[in-house]
Amino acid sequence: MRSRAFLYDNFMYFVYIIRSQKDGSYYKGVTTNLEKRLEQHNSIKNRYTSNKQPFEMTWYCCFEDKMKAYDFERYLKSGSGFAFAKKRLV
Repeated sequence: MRSRAFLYDNFMYFVYIIRSQKDGSYYKGVTTNLEKRLEQHNSIKNRYTSNKQPFEMTWYCCFEDKMKAYDFERYLKSGSGFAFAKKRLV
């Protein structure tokens, strides 16, 4: 029998970049469900992105390791990561 912790941590983690069709700005994040997360960004429920809708998915990649996904998201939000994303990903 598998432990409950294993059941909840057996996800694929997606690092994603979405682009606002309103002003062209980008948002980077991590989720386990890309479709649901994009819907949330395009609804008024998300505080940061509520005035920048609609959004389109620009890029995403998948990680099995949660910490690697969050580390890569943090990198993309850094100065050099922002430059990397702009030059290579979007």
